Amino acid sequence: MCPDCEDFARTVLLLGQLALYADMNGADLGFVEAVSPSLAVSLPAPPPGTFPEDGPEYPGEGW
Repeated sequence: MCPDCEDFARTVLLLGQLALYADMNGADLGFVEAVSPSLAVSLPAPPPGTFPEDGPEYPGEGW
């Protein structure tokens, strides 16, 4: 496994769990607002091959 794969997977899992927690009744939204930016910033670059290299052409590209 690549060195960043485990960190990437763990951080994505934590972001998903935080999103689920935020949707619960009685969730501490102050906690969610404080933690979510830190988790998002700490997300390492995705491992090679996680996302396709060639995607659709977006408006304004390829001119």
